[in-house]
Amino acid sequence: MLVMPTEASAGWRWLRIALWVAAAAAVAALLFGIQGANRQAADSNYAAMFGGSFTLIDTQGRTVTEADLKGRPTAIFFGFTRCPEVCPTTLSSLTRLHQALGPAAERLRIVFVSVDSGHDTPAGLGQYLAAFPIPVTGLTGTPDQLAQIQKGYAVYVKKVPLEGGDYTIDHTASVYLMDAEGRFVSTLGYDDSEANKLNILKRFLAQR
Repeated sequence: MLVMPTEASAGWRWLRIALWVAAAAAVAALLFGIQGANRQAADSNYAAMFGGSFTLIDTQGRTVTEADLKGRPTAIFFGFTRCPEVCPTTLSSLTRLHQALGPAAERLRIVFVSVDSGHDTPAGLGQYLAAFPIPVTGLTGTPDQLAQIQKGYAVYVKKVPLEGGDYTIDHTASVYLMDAEGRFVSTLGYDDSEANKLNILKRFLAQR
């Protein structure tokens, strides 16, 4: 026999459904909040992987620390003056990007950190960077000082012996983008198109 529900029993049924829906929504909101918090924590942890303290010397022989790079968005590139391809190509690209940014480029500090303490003196680094028509802060230091900043930025550096006793250096080719507080934001990949790099820099400089 089919029994039709009374008005009271139907009301209870709809009340139970409403309570289940509310409970499910609360659980979903909680899970979403937890996932959002975890995502923010992951982003924060990732950003904290790059940077840290260092002490180096600029092309004028002045001491520079991580504190001196705060206050402006900064693009940091690691290389060496005898680099045959990656370094001059990257600096040439940064020159074009700097010019394409227009007035916004005034906010951007560009830093070139040597990975070759054996050859790159402050004066020699200054002469090398003077070939590029944009302001670039050149930094170098002792092997231990360079090793410290390379570790802080997780930079890959490997000396490659050449015939005759000389060497070249394999190194990370990305440009690190650090905000005005010295926190890692993003990178410019060596193989990225210039249009993509420009868009990244525009978004980077638009941040407050």
